[in-house]
Amino acid sequence: MIYFAAVSEHSSRLGGIAEGQWGLVTRQQGEKVAGIPPATFARMAADGSVLQRVAHGVYRLVGTPLPDHLDLRAAWLQLAPATLAWNRKPDQGVVSHRSAAALYGIGHLPADEHHFTLSKRRQSRRPDVRLHQRMITDDEWIDLRGLLMTRPARIASDQLYDNEDPEAVAQLIADAIRAVYDYPGSFADALAPHAARFGLPRKDGLALLGWLLELVGDPDTNRWLGEAGESVSAHIGERTDGPRVHG
Repeated sequence: MIYFAAVSEHSSRLGGIAEGQWGLVTRQQGEKVAGIPPATFARMAADGSVLQRVAHGVYRLVGTPLPDHLDLRAAWLQLAPATLAWNRKPDQGVVSHRSAAALYGIGHLPADEHHFTLSKRRQSRRPDVRLHQRMITDDEWIDLRGLLMTRPARIASDQLYDNEDPEAVAQLIADAIRAVYDYPGSFADALAPHAARFGLPRKDGLALLGWLLELVGDPDTNRWLGEAGESVSAHIGERTDGPRVHG
């Protein structure tokens, strides 16, 4: 009776964690955050009646709804297994590249690997996980229902750095703008470092955006380029005018 009461208490603690993590918990969270002894946690996971293993060190609390992109979410939790999802920082890993595009439902490249970007170099033992090292600024990522992921403009830039097919990147851009997941001006800014590689004036992100959109022939291309041009002009004005002094 005492054992079952203890299991019930431990399950309640795990439930508090799983509620904010799509029904998932890690072994380290169970032991370090919920205070469950390692042997007890192992027993709870052994027969699958309380915890169901979904990846090394990651479990789903039995009875919780099965989340979408389960394997991706589990792989993301593995990057910092002791840290609760709502306490994660971008430098601990952000879903990026094809994986982020798949979460948005933009573009058509298959997400057959799990892509994450971190600020420091790391390696993964999982053959289906790719870790990228590159800094992420505050305006390049969002928290989408507890999962940190790059914004579409950053995804497009990352995919060009990864030498993805330009037409595939163009389709991602068109999908994202049409769904209002990101703005034409944001893409022009993010694409600027890649312009010279495509034979365009150095740092001319607007020209590269236009060239890419022409590849997919979207009927709204001219309107989007107009919006992007206004945004780029506004940024140039901010840089040249300098700070305004009130007094």
